Amino acid sequence: MAFDYTNGFHDAANAIATSVSTRALTPRAALALAAVGNFVGAHLGAKVAKTVGSGIVELPPVMHSLSIILSGVIGAIAWNLITWWFGLPSSSSHALFGGLVGATIVGGETVLWGGILDKVIIPMIASPVVGFILGYIMMIAILWIFRRGNPAKLNRGFRVAQSVSAAGMAVGHGMQDAAKTMGIVVLALFVGGYQNNTEHIPQWVFFTSAGVLALGTYAGGWRIIRTLGRRVIHLGPPEGFAAETVASGVLYANALAFGAPISTTHTITSAIMGVGATKGKYAVRWGVAGNIVIAWVLTFPAAALVAMGVYYLVNPLFT
Repeated sequence: MAFDYTNGFHDAANAIATSVSTRALTPRAALALAAVGNFVGAHLGAKVAKTVGSGIVELPPVMHSLSIILSGVIGAIAWNLITWWFGLPSSSSHALFGGLVGATIVGGETVLWGGILDKVIIPMIASPVVGFILGYIMMIAILWIFRRGNPAKLNRGFRVAQSVSAAGMAVGHGMQDAAKTMGIVVLALFVGGYQNNTEHIPQWVFFTSAGVLALGTYAGGWRIIRTLGRRVIHLGPPEGFAAETVASGVLYANALAFGAPISTTHTITSAIMGVGATKGKYAVRWGVAGNIVIAWVLTFPAAALVAMGVYYLVNPLFT
């Protein structure tokens, strides 16, 4: 739940940065909308939860496995806090996967590398590319369709539309990120002997994971919100609507159709870059974008290394 909370305030920017920066919503209204959306979305993310609970690592139902899970989660929390401090929108999802894999390796248990490739690595590469391309196409379409419109009227209309797209983004975030916490909780219940499989998700797990994520989201991650909403490109209401619509569509498709736990951070950030690229190559602050990409690349191994170190400290408590 501590990881879930940091995930909420770390990734709050995913759902609301564009709406706040374009003044479509006030900061607190946007955070409240995101929190409610996260709560609703969690109940639609069962496929993602099952992937996380059984498709990343294979742990036997013994106490030793609990030390692996604990170490992995602490590694993810540490990386979330580090990147939050520097205002970098890195992926809480990949921090969680990296931490879990790192702790599993030093714990001598089985990492399902095929699942890592199919459900983590390929989506990690594909979702930003898809988000960038679709963001670019969506923005070009908006510019062409409304090319003769009155700018002031269009901005007012797109601010209203952004309330809908921001809600869609918030639900998509819940489908992905609350579900990942649910998967870890179910895995812990299995290795701790409280249930005999990693498929069943008790109702209290849905509500607890969704509720804590919503609380974390409402707390807000203002450092990252400033980076996404202002430092990558200057967003107007049409750009914000395009980025949110594309990102939420990618999140829904992966969660509902494939059960793939993709990064909401990677998806919305790349969509924002794609939208910005329609203004020309100098519209996107590529230096800031480069720092974000570096944080993306470092997330998995950095969280894994922290989790490896933590394992040696906590494992004696479980033996």
